[in-house]
Amino acid sequence: MRGTNNLTRDEARRRSELVGDLQYDVALDLTSGAETFVSDTTIRFACREAGVSTFVDLVAPRVRTIELNGAAVAADRFDGARIHLDGLEATNELHVVADCAYENTGVGLHRFVDPVDGEAYLYSQFESFDAHRVYPCFDQPDLKATFSFAVTAPEGWEVVSNAPALAGGPQWRFATTAIMPAYITAFVAGPYHSVRDRHGEIELGLFCRRSLARYLDAEEIFELTKAGLEFFTKTFDYPYVFGKYDQLFVPEFNAGAMENAGCVTFSERYVFRSKVTAAERERRAETILHEMAHMWFGDLVTMRWWDDLWLNESFASYMSMVALVDATRFRNAWTTFANAWKTWAYRQDQLPSTHPIVADAPDIDTVKVNFDGITYAKGASVLRQLVAWVGEDEFATGVRSYFRRHEFGNTELGDFLGALEQSSGRDLQSWSAEWLEKAGVNTLRASFDTSDGLFTSFSVDQEAPATWPTLRSHRVGVGLYDLEGGSLVRREHVELDAVGARTAVPALVGTRVPELVLVNDGDLAYAKIRLDDRS
Repeated sequence: MRGTNNLTRDEARRRSELVGDLQYDVALDLTSGAETFVSDTTIRFACREAGVSTFVDLVAPRVRTIELNGAAVAADRFDGARIHLDGLEATNELHVVADCAYENTGVGLHRFVDPVDGEAYLYSQFESFDAHRVYPCFDQPDLKATFSFAVTAPEGWEVVSNAPALAGGPQWRFATTAIMPAYITAFVAGPYHSVRDRHGEIELGLFCRRSLARYLDAEEIFELTKAGLEFFTKTFDYPYVFGKYDQLFVPEFNAGAMENAGCVTFSERYVFRSKVTAAERERRAETILHEMAHMWFGDLVTMRWWDDLWLNESFASYMSMVALVDATRFRNAWTTFANAWKTWAYRQDQLPSTHPIVADAPDIDTVKVNFDGITYAKGASVLRQLVAWVGEDEFATGVRSYFRRHEFGNTELGDFLGALEQSSGRDLQSWSAEWLEKAGVNTLRASFDTSDGLFTSFSVDQEAPATWPTLRSHRVGVGLYDLEGGSLVRREHVELDAVGARTAVPALVGTRVPELVLVNDGDLAYAKIRLDDRS
Protein backbone atom coordinates (compact mmCIF):
# COMPACT_ATOMS: atom_id res chain seq x y z
CA MET A 1 0.00 0.00 0.00
CA ARG A 2 1.39 3.38 -1.04
CA GLY A 3 1.49 6.08 1.61
CA THR A 4 0.12 9.58 1.22
CA ASN A 5 2.73 12.34 1.02
CA ASN A 6 1.09 14.55 3.62
CA LEU A 7 1.52 15.29 7.31
CA THR A 8 -1.18 16.31 9.74
CA ARG A 9 -0.75 18.71 12.62
CA ASP A 10 -1.72 15.97 15.06
CA GLU A 11 0.89 13.59 13.63
CA ALA A 12 3.52 16.31 13.85
CA ARG A 13 2.56 17.10 17.44
CA ARG A 14 2.88 13.44 18.42
CA ARG A 15 6.29 13.10 16.74
CA SER A 16 7.47 16.22 18.52
CA GLU A 17 6.40 14.72 21.85
CA LEU A 18 8.45 11.61 21.13
CA VAL A 19 11.57 12.72 19.29
CA GLY A 20 14.41 15.06 20.27
CA ASP A 21 18.18 15.67 20.24
CA LEU A 22 18.36 15.27 16.47
CA GLN A 23 21.58 15.07 14.47
CA TYR A 24 21.81 14.39 10.73
CA ASP A 25 24.73 13.26 8.60
CA VAL A 26 23.71 13.51 4.95
CA ALA A 27 25.91 12.59 1.99
CA LEU A 28 24.66 13.18 -1.55
CA ASP A 29 26.30 11.75 -4.68
CA LEU A 30 25.35 13.91 -7.67
CA THR A 31 27.45 11.97 -10.20
CA SER A 32 25.13 9.02 -10.83
CA GLY A 33 23.20 10.36 -13.83
CA ALA A 34 20.53 12.83 -14.87
CA GLU A 35 17.52 11.09 -13.32
CA THR A 36 18.50 10.20 -9.75
CA PHE A 37 21.15 10.84 -7.11
CA VAL A 38 22.27 8.78 -4.14
CA SER A 39 21.24 9.99 -0.69
CA ASP A 40 23.06 8.37 2.25
CA THR A 41 21.70 9.59 5.58
CA THR A 42 22.30 8.80 9.23
CA ILE A 43 19.91 10.28 11.81
CA ARG A 44 20.68 10.12 15.52
CA PHE A 45 17.81 10.94 17.82
CA ALA A 46 16.40 10.40 21.28
CA CYS A 47 12.98 8.94 21.98
CA ARG A 48 11.15 9.90 25.16
CA GLU A 49 9.02 6.71 25.24
CA ALA A 50 11.01 3.53 24.68
CA GLY A 51 9.31 0.82 22.65
CA VAL A 52 6.95 3.08 20.69
CA SER A 53 6.68 3.54 16.93
CA THR A 54 7.03 6.61 14.74
CA PHE A 55 8.05 7.39 11.16
CA VAL A 56 10.41 9.51 9.10
CA ASP A 57 9.40 11.14 5.85
CA LEU A 58 10.98 10.07 2.56
CA VAL A 59 9.95 10.18 -1.09
CA ALA A 60 12.29 8.15 -3.30
CA PRO A 61 11.87 5.78 -6.25
CA ARG A 62 14.23 3.26 -4.64
CA VAL A 63 15.46 2.57 -1.11
CA ARG A 64 18.58 0.41 -0.92
CA THR A 65 19.18 0.18 2.84
CA ILE A 66 17.23 0.87 6.02
CA GLU A 67 18.87 0.06 9.36
CA LEU A 68 17.62 1.04 12.80
CA ASN A 69 20.08 0.62 15.65
CA GLY A 70 22.15 -1.78 13.56
CA ALA A 71 19.26 -4.04 12.55
CA ALA A 72 17.77 -4.19 9.06
CA VAL A 73 14.28 -2.75 8.65
CA ALA A 74 12.00 -4.70 6.33
CA ALA A 75 11.55 -3.15 2.90
CA ASP A 76 7.77 -3.04 3.29
CA ARG A 77 8.15 -0.58 6.20
CA PHE A 78 8.76 2.03 3.50
CA ASP A 79 5.45 2.91 1.85
CA GLY A 80 6.69 5.46 -0.68
CA ALA A 81 6.24 8.46 1.62
CA ARG A 82 7.24 7.23 5.08
CA ILE A 83 9.63 4.82 6.72
CA HIS A 84 7.80 3.30 9.68
CA LEU A 85 10.02 2.66 12.70
CA ASP A 86 9.06 0.27 15.50
CA GLY A 87 10.53 -0.54 18.88
CA LEU A 88 12.41 2.70 19.40
CA GLU A 89 15.03 2.89 22.13
CA ALA A 90 15.99 5.82 24.34
CA THR A 91 18.71 6.71 21.82
CA ASN A 92 18.52 5.66 18.20
CA GLU A 93 20.51 5.64 14.99
CA LEU A 94 18.74 5.31 11.65
CA HIS A 95 20.75 4.71 8.48
CA VAL A 96 19.07 5.01 5.07
CA VAL A 97 20.54 4.80 1.59
CA ALA A 98 18.15 5.76 -1.20
CA ASP A 99 18.09 6.75 -4.84
CA CYS A 100 16.19 10.02 -4.89
CA ALA A 101 14.83 11.64 -8.01
CA TYR A 102 15.73 15.01 -9.46
CA GLU A 103 12.65 17.17 -9.87
CA ASN A 104 11.55 19.51 -12.64
CA THR A 105 8.72 21.11 -10.68
CA GLY A 106 10.74 23.50 -8.52
CA VAL A 107 10.58 21.42 -5.32
CA GLY A 108 12.98 18.90 -3.83
CA LEU A 109 16.25 18.98 -5.80
CA HIS A 110 15.42 20.72 -9.06
CA ARG A 111 17.58 20.04 -12.14
CA PHE A 112 17.88 22.48 -15.02
CA VAL A 113 19.95 22.27 -18.21
CA ASP A 114 21.02 25.66 -19.56
CA PRO A 115 19.99 25.86 -23.24
CA VAL A 116 22.84 28.31 -23.88
CA ASP A 117 25.75 26.01 -23.02
CA GLY A 118 24.19 22.66 -22.04
CA GLU A 119 25.42 22.87 -18.44
CA ALA A 120 23.33 21.32 -15.64
CA TYR A 121 22.35 23.33 -12.56
CA LEU A 122 20.77 22.05 -9.35
CA TYR A 123 19.09 23.76 -6.43
CA SER A 124 16.79 22.71 -3.62
CA GLN A 125 13.45 24.12 -2.49
CA PHE A 126 12.04 22.53 0.67
CA GLU A 127 9.36 24.81 2.15
CA SER A 128 7.02 23.64 3.39
CA PHE A 129 7.32 19.84 3.11
CA ASP A 130 9.87 18.77 0.52
CA ALA A 131 13.20 18.20 2.30
CA HIS A 132 12.32 14.51 2.42
CA ARG A 133 12.54 14.37 -1.37
CA VAL A 134 16.31 14.71 -0.92
CA TYR A 135 17.03 12.93 2.37
CA PRO A 136 14.89 11.10 4.96
CA CYS A 137 13.96 13.41 7.82
CA PHE A 138 11.40 14.44 10.38
CA ASP A 139 10.06 17.06 8.00
CA GLN A 140 8.30 19.49 10.33
CA PRO A 141 9.38 22.90 11.66
CA ASP A 142 9.53 22.06 15.38
CA LEU A 143 11.92 19.11 15.06
CA LYS A 144 15.06 21.17 14.73
CA ALA A 145 18.46 19.55 14.37
CA THR A 146 22.08 20.05 13.46
CA PHE A 147 23.11 18.92 9.98
CA SER A 148 26.46 17.76 8.62
CA PHE A 149 26.35 17.70 4.83
CA ALA A 150 28.72 16.18 2.29
CA VAL A 151 28.27 16.28 -1.48
CA THR A 152 30.09 14.48 -4.28
CA ALA A 153 29.80 16.57 -7.44
CA PRO A 154 31.34 16.67 -10.93
CA GLU A 155 34.68 18.41 -11.41
CA GLY A 156 34.35 22.16 -11.89
CA TRP A 157 31.10 22.51 -9.98
CA GLU A 158 30.41 24.85 -7.11
CA VAL A 159 28.42 23.36 -4.23
CA VAL A 160 26.80 25.62 -1.65
CA SER A 161 24.89 24.66 1.47
CA ASN A 162 23.89 26.27 4.77
CA ALA A 163 27.31 26.18 6.44
CA PRO A 164 30.78 27.10 5.16
CA ALA A 165 32.63 24.50 3.10
CA LEU A 166 35.43 22.68 4.93
CA ALA A 167 36.65 20.90 1.79
CA GLY A 168 36.16 21.73 -1.88
CA GLY A 169 35.21 19.53 -4.78
CA PRO A 170 34.72 17.03 -6.03
CA GLN A 171 34.24 15.71 -2.45
CA TRP A 172 32.58 18.68 -0.77
CA ARG A 173 32.23 18.71 2.99
CA PHE A 174 30.51 21.37 5.08
CA ALA A 175 30.72 22.48 8.69
CA THR A 176 27.96 21.31 11.01
CA THR A 177 25.09 23.76 10.94
CA ALA A 178 23.47 25.63 13.76
CA ILE A 179 20.19 24.14 14.98
CA MET A 180 17.53 24.55 12.30
CA PRO A 181 14.45 22.85 10.80
CA ALA A 182 14.78 20.71 7.69
CA TYR A 183 12.74 23.06 5.50
CA ILE A 184 15.47 25.75 5.52
CA THR A 185 18.35 23.38 4.74
CA ALA A 186 19.62 23.75 1.18
CA PHE A 187 21.87 22.46 -1.58
CA VAL A 188 22.86 24.37 -4.70
CA ALA A 189 25.26 22.76 -7.15
CA GLY A 190 26.54 23.33 -10.66
CA PRO A 191 29.08 25.35 -12.62
CA TYR A 192 27.79 28.56 -11.05
CA HIS A 193 29.56 31.88 -11.51
CA SER A 194 30.44 33.36 -8.12
CA VAL A 195 31.49 36.71 -6.66
CA ARG A 196 32.81 37.07 -3.10
CA ASP A 197 32.90 39.84 -0.53
CA ARG A 198 32.82 40.32 3.25
CA HIS A 199 30.87 42.25 5.83
CA GLY A 200 32.93 42.23 8.99
CA GLU A 201 33.37 38.58 9.91
CA ILE A 202 30.56 37.42 7.59
CA GLU A 203 31.63 35.98 4.24
CA LEU A 204 29.29 36.98 1.42
CA GLY A 205 28.72 35.18 -1.87
CA LEU A 206 26.66 35.81 -5.00
CA PHE A 207 25.98 33.06 -7.54
CA CYS A 208 24.26 32.77 -10.92
CA ARG A 209 24.49 30.67 -14.07
CA ARG A 210 27.68 31.25 -16.06
CA SER A 211 25.64 32.36 -19.05
CA LEU A 212 24.21 35.21 -16.93
CA ALA A 213 27.48 36.27 -15.31
CA ARG A 214 27.81 39.50 -17.30
CA TYR A 215 24.42 40.68 -16.01
CA LEU A 216 25.05 40.12 -12.30
CA ASP A 217 25.32 43.60 -10.73
CA ALA A 218 27.21 42.40 -7.69
CA GLU A 219 28.16 45.86 -6.44
CA GLU A 220 24.55 46.97 -5.91
CA ILE A 221 23.47 43.65 -4.39
CA PHE A 222 26.41 43.57 -1.98
CA GLU A 223 25.69 47.18 -0.98
CA LEU A 224 22.11 46.24 -0.10
CA THR A 225 23.24 43.07 1.67
CA LYS A 226 25.72 44.90 3.89
CA ALA A 227 23.22 47.64 4.69
CA GLY A 228 20.62 45.03 5.61
CA LEU A 229 22.92 42.99 7.84
CA GLU A 230 24.01 46.15 9.63
CA PHE A 231 20.43 47.34 10.07
CA PHE A 232 18.92 44.08 11.32
CA THR A 233 21.80 43.30 13.66
CA LYS A 234 21.40 46.71 15.28
CA THR A 235 17.58 46.80 15.23
CA PHE A 236 17.19 43.31 16.72
CA ASP A 237 20.21 43.71 19.02
CA TYR A 238 21.14 40.17 18.04
CA PRO A 239 23.99 39.06 15.76
CA TYR A 240 23.62 37.12 12.53
CA VAL A 241 24.27 33.51 13.59
CA PHE A 242 24.63 31.41 10.43
CA GLY A 243 28.30 32.09 9.71
CA LYS A 244 28.27 33.11 6.04
CA TYR A 245 25.61 34.64 3.81
CA ASP A 246 25.29 33.35 0.25
CA GLN A 247 22.66 34.54 -2.22
CA LEU A 248 22.03 32.40 -5.28
CA PHE A 249 20.00 33.32 -8.36
CA VAL A 250 18.58 30.10 -9.77
CA PRO A 251 16.56 29.15 -12.87
CA GLU A 252 12.89 28.10 -13.03
CA PHE A 253 12.30 29.14 -9.41
CA ASN A 254 8.67 28.85 -8.32
CA ALA A 255 8.67 31.86 -6.01
CA GLY A 256 10.52 35.14 -5.55
CA ALA A 257 13.03 33.79 -3.04
CA MET A 258 13.53 31.36 -0.15
CA GLU A 259 15.12 32.04 3.23
CA ASN A 260 17.38 28.98 3.52
CA ALA A 261 19.70 29.74 6.42
CA GLY A 262 22.92 31.22 5.05
CA CYS A 263 22.03 29.97 1.55
CA VAL A 264 19.24 32.18 0.22
CA THR A 265 17.86 31.33 -3.22
CA PHE A 266 16.25 33.87 -5.55
CA SER A 267 14.49 33.74 -8.86
CA GLU A 268 16.99 34.71 -11.52
CA ARG A 269 14.52 37.28 -12.82
CA TYR A 270 16.32 39.48 -10.29
CA VAL A 271 19.42 39.26 -12.49
CA PHE A 272 18.44 42.12 -14.77
CA ARG A 273 19.33 41.53 -18.42
CA SER A 274 18.24 44.95 -19.66
CA LYS A 275 17.55 48.38 -18.26
CA VAL A 276 14.88 48.25 -15.58
CA THR A 277 12.81 50.80 -13.73
CA ALA A 278 13.55 52.13 -10.27
CA ALA A 279 10.46 50.25 -9.10
CA GLU A 280 11.96 46.93 -10.23
CA ARG A 281 15.20 47.69 -8.40
CA GLU A 282 13.21 48.56 -5.30
CA ARG A 283 11.30 45.30 -5.60
CA ARG A 284 14.57 43.35 -5.76
CA ALA A 285 15.91 45.24 -2.76
CA GLU A 286 12.72 44.49 -0.82
CA THR A 287 13.03 40.79 -1.62
CA ILE A 288 16.68 40.72 -0.51
CA LEU A 289 15.77 42.37 2.80
CA HIS A 290 12.64 40.24 3.26
CA GLU A 291 14.67 37.04 3.10
CA MET A 292 17.34 38.52 5.34
CA ALA A 293 14.76 39.39 8.02
CA HIS A 294 13.83 35.71 8.03
CA MET A 295 17.33 34.84 9.27
CA TRP A 296 16.08 36.05 12.64
CA PHE A 297 12.30 35.63 12.39
CA GLY A 298 11.78 32.17 10.91
CA ASP A 299 15.29 30.70 10.99
CA LEU A 300 16.66 31.66 14.43
CA VAL A 301 13.18 31.49 15.97
CA THR A 302 10.79 29.24 14.05
CA MET A 303 7.04 28.71 14.12
CA ARG A 304 5.97 25.49 15.80
CA TRP A 305 3.52 24.63 13.01
CA TRP A 306 2.28 26.20 9.80
CA ASP A 307 -0.72 27.91 11.45
CA ASP A 308 1.68 30.79 12.10
CA LEU A 309 3.01 31.01 8.55
CA TRP A 310 1.28 34.40 8.27
CA LEU A 311 3.39 35.83 11.11
CA ASN A 312 6.59 34.50 9.57
CA GLU A 313 5.86 36.20 6.25
CA SER A 314 4.16 39.32 7.61
CA PHE A 315 7.05 40.12 9.93
CA ALA A 316 9.59 39.78 7.12
CA SER A 317 7.45 41.90 4.78
CA TYR A 318 7.03 44.63 7.39
CA MET A 319 10.68 44.66 8.44
CA SER A 320 11.88 44.73 4.83
CA MET A 321 9.93 47.96 4.33
CA VAL A 322 11.39 49.47 7.49
CA ALA A 323 14.89 48.51 6.36
CA LEU A 324 14.34 49.92 2.85
CA VAL A 325 13.32 53.30 4.27
CA ASP A 326 15.89 53.49 7.08
CA ALA A 327 18.93 51.80 5.54
CA THR A 328 18.83 52.17 1.73
CA ARG A 329 18.20 54.78 -0.94
CA PHE A 330 14.63 53.55 -1.39
CA ARG A 331 13.15 56.11 1.00
CA ASN A 332 9.65 56.02 -0.51
CA ALA A 333 9.07 52.31 0.07
CA TRP A 334 5.99 52.93 2.24
CA THR A 335 4.36 54.60 -0.77
CA THR A 336 5.00 51.42 -2.75
CA PHE A 337 3.60 49.42 0.14
CA ALA A 338 0.38 51.46 0.13
CA ASN A 339 -0.05 51.35 -3.65
CA ALA A 340 0.88 47.72 -4.23
CA TRP A 341 0.82 45.59 -1.10
CA LYS A 342 -2.18 47.11 0.66
CA THR A 343 -4.13 47.30 -2.59
CA TRP A 344 -3.52 43.57 -3.04
CA ALA A 345 -4.71 42.95 0.51
CA TYR A 346 -7.85 45.08 0.15
CA ARG A 347 -8.75 43.31 -3.08
CA GLN A 348 -8.25 39.81 -1.65
CA ASP A 349 -10.05 40.70 1.58
CA GLN A 350 -13.25 41.64 -0.26
CA LEU A 351 -13.50 38.42 -2.26
CA PRO A 352 -15.71 35.49 -1.21
CA SER A 353 -12.48 33.51 -0.75
CA THR A 354 -11.13 35.77 2.00
CA HIS A 355 -10.17 34.19 5.30
CA PRO A 356 -8.81 35.29 8.68
CA ILE A 357 -5.11 36.06 8.83
CA VAL A 358 -4.67 33.17 11.25
CA ALA A 359 -5.73 30.31 9.00
CA ASP A 360 -6.30 26.82 10.32
CA ALA A 361 -3.69 24.41 8.95
CA PRO A 362 -4.69 20.87 9.96
CA ASP A 363 -2.25 19.36 7.45
CA ILE A 364 0.38 20.20 4.87
CA ASP A 365 -2.04 20.12 1.95
CA THR A 366 -3.97 22.94 3.63
CA VAL A 367 -0.80 24.98 4.16
CA LYS A 368 -0.16 25.16 0.44
CA VAL A 369 -3.28 27.25 -0.22
CA ASN A 370 -2.39 29.85 2.42
CA PHE A 371 0.43 31.61 0.56
CA ASP A 372 -1.78 34.49 -0.61
CA GLY A 373 -2.49 38.20 -0.29
CA ILE A 374 -4.01 37.72 3.15
CA THR A 375 -0.91 35.93 4.43
CA TYR A 376 1.59 38.41 3.03
CA ALA A 377 -0.04 41.77 2.34
CA LYS A 378 -2.84 42.00 4.89
CA GLY A 379 -0.66 40.40 7.54
CA ALA A 380 2.09 42.97 6.96
CA SER A 381 -0.46 45.82 6.90
CA VAL A 382 -1.98 44.72 10.19
CA LEU A 383 1.47 44.25 11.70
CA ARG A 384 2.35 47.82 10.72
CA GLN A 385 -0.80 49.01 12.48
CA LEU A 386 0.13 46.92 15.52
CA VAL A 387 3.52 48.64 15.67
CA ALA A 388 1.79 52.02 15.63
CA TRP A 389 -0.66 50.84 18.30
CA VAL A 390 1.92 49.51 20.78
CA GLY A 391 4.60 52.08 19.85
CA GLU A 392 7.76 51.67 17.77
CA ASP A 393 10.12 51.61 20.76
CA GLU A 394 7.91 49.16 22.65
CA PHE A 395 7.68 46.94 19.57
CA ALA A 396 11.47 46.90 19.20
CA THR A 397 11.92 46.07 22.88
CA GLY A 398 9.42 43.22 22.63
CA VAL A 399 11.03 41.77 19.50
CA ARG A 400 14.50 41.84 21.06
CA SER A 401 13.19 40.05 24.14
CA TYR A 402 11.44 37.50 21.91
CA PHE A 403 14.67 36.63 20.06
CA ARG A 404 16.70 36.29 23.24
CA ARG A 405 14.09 34.19 25.00
CA HIS A 406 13.40 31.80 22.11
CA GLU A 407 16.72 31.65 20.23
CA PHE A 408 17.06 28.43 18.19
CA GLY A 409 13.63 27.36 19.43
CA ASN A 410 10.04 27.17 18.25
CA THR A 411 7.17 29.44 19.15
CA GLU A 412 3.49 30.08 18.67
CA LEU A 413 1.63 33.34 18.13
CA GLY A 414 1.01 33.72 21.86
CA ASP A 415 4.76 33.86 22.54
CA PHE A 416 5.18 36.80 20.18
CA LEU A 417 2.12 38.66 21.45
CA GLY A 418 3.19 37.99 25.04
CA ALA A 419 6.54 39.67 24.44
CA LEU A 420 4.80 42.73 22.99
CA GLU A 421 2.27 42.83 25.83
CA GLN A 422 5.10 42.84 28.32
CA SER A 423 6.95 45.67 26.56
CA SER A 424 3.91 47.83 25.79
CA GLY A 425 1.31 47.14 28.47
CA ARG A 426 -1.33 46.72 25.75
CA ASP A 427 -3.92 43.91 25.80
CA LEU A 428 -3.14 41.96 22.65
CA GLN A 429 -5.55 39.09 23.23
CA SER A 430 -8.54 41.24 22.29
CA TRP A 431 -6.51 42.78 19.47
CA SER A 432 -5.76 39.29 18.16
CA ALA A 433 -9.43 38.30 18.28
CA GLU A 434 -10.41 41.40 16.28
CA TRP A 435 -7.64 41.43 13.70
CA LEU A 436 -6.28 37.93 13.29
CA GLU A 437 -9.30 35.71 13.79
CA LYS A 438 -11.82 37.66 11.68
CA ALA A 439 -11.69 38.48 7.97
CA GLY A 440 -12.87 41.57 6.13
CA VAL A 441 -11.92 45.22 5.83
CA ASN A 442 -13.79 47.99 7.66
CA THR A 443 -14.55 51.54 6.54
CA LEU A 444 -13.51 54.72 8.36
CA ARG A 445 -14.80 58.23 7.70
CA ALA A 446 -14.73 61.63 9.37
CA SER A 447 -17.97 63.00 10.81
CA PHE A 448 -18.13 66.60 11.99
CA ASP A 449 -20.22 69.74 12.54
CA THR A 450 -18.99 73.26 11.83
CA SER A 451 -19.92 76.83 12.66
CA ASP A 452 -18.24 80.02 11.44
CA GLY A 453 -15.52 78.00 9.76
CA LEU A 454 -14.58 76.02 12.88
CA PHE A 455 -15.24 72.42 13.92
CA THR A 456 -17.81 72.22 16.70
CA SER A 457 -17.68 68.42 16.83
CA PHE A 458 -15.44 65.82 15.23
CA SER A 459 -15.39 62.04 15.26
CA VAL A 460 -14.01 59.07 13.34
CA ASP A 461 -16.85 56.70 12.44
CA GLN A 462 -16.41 53.01 11.63
CA GLU A 463 -18.53 50.54 9.67
CA ALA A 464 -18.02 46.81 9.17
CA PRO A 465 -19.21 44.67 6.23
CA ALA A 466 -22.29 42.56 6.87
CA THR A 467 -20.38 39.35 6.17
CA TRP A 468 -17.75 40.15 8.85
CA PRO A 469 -19.52 42.53 11.28
CA THR A 470 -16.59 43.16 13.64
CA LEU A 471 -15.77 46.71 14.70
CA ARG A 472 -12.04 46.89 15.36
CA SER A 473 -9.53 49.00 17.25
CA HIS A 474 -7.46 51.15 14.86
CA ARG A 475 -4.46 53.35 15.41
CA VAL A 476 -5.26 56.09 12.93
CA GLY A 477 -4.05 59.54 11.98
CA VAL A 478 -6.27 62.45 10.95
CA GLY A 479 -4.67 65.17 8.83
CA LEU A 480 -5.98 68.65 8.04
CA TYR A 481 -4.73 70.03 4.71
CA ASP A 482 -4.98 73.56 3.28
CA LEU A 483 -4.55 74.63 -0.33
CA GLU A 484 -1.52 76.90 -0.59
CA GLY A 485 -0.06 78.00 -3.91
CA GLY A 486 -1.82 75.22 -5.77
CA SER A 487 -0.57 72.50 -3.40
CA LEU A 488 -2.10 70.76 -0.41
CA VAL A 489 -0.11 71.47 2.75
CA ARG A 490 -0.73 69.66 6.01
CA ARG A 491 -1.56 72.08 8.78
CA GLU A 492 -2.38 69.67 11.57
CA HIS A 493 -2.10 65.97 12.38
CA VAL A 494 -3.56 64.06 15.30
CA GLU A 495 -3.19 60.36 16.06
CA LEU A 496 -5.72 58.39 18.07
CA ASP A 497 -7.17 54.98 18.88
CA ALA A 498 -10.42 54.65 16.94
CA VAL A 499 -12.55 52.10 18.78
CA GLY A 500 -16.13 51.07 18.06
CA ALA A 501 -18.69 52.78 15.84
CA ARG A 502 -17.74 56.36 16.78
CA THR A 503 -14.64 57.86 18.37
CA ALA A 504 -14.70 61.53 19.35
CA VAL A 505 -11.65 63.65 18.48
CA PRO A 506 -11.84 66.59 20.93
CA ALA A 507 -8.39 67.83 19.89
CA LEU A 508 -9.89 69.07 16.60
CA VAL A 509 -12.90 70.88 18.08
CA GLY A 510 -12.40 74.63 17.61
CA THR A 511 -9.92 74.07 14.78
CA ARG A 512 -10.38 75.92 11.50
CA VAL A 513 -12.04 73.77 8.82
CA PRO A 514 -9.47 72.85 6.13
CA GLU A 515 -9.74 72.16 2.41
CA LEU A 516 -9.17 68.43 3.01
CA VAL A 517 -9.81 66.18 5.99
CA LEU A 518 -7.82 62.99 5.55
CA VAL A 519 -8.60 60.03 7.77
CA ASN A 520 -5.73 57.52 7.92
CA ASP A 521 -3.18 60.25 7.33
CA GLY A 522 0.14 58.41 7.36
CA ASP A 523 -1.51 55.16 6.24
CA LEU A 524 -1.10 53.38 9.58
CA ALA A 525 -4.56 51.80 9.63
CA TYR A 526 -5.80 48.89 7.56
CA ALA A 527 -9.20 50.21 6.43
CA LYS A 528 -11.11 51.66 3.51
CA ILE A 529 -11.42 55.43 3.78
CA ARG A 530 -14.40 57.52 2.71
CA LEU A 531 -13.90 61.27 2.29
CA ASP A 532 -16.53 63.79 3.38
CA ASP A 533 -18.36 65.72 0.64
CA ARG A 534 -16.30 68.88 1.09
CA SER A 535 -12.97 67.08 0.89
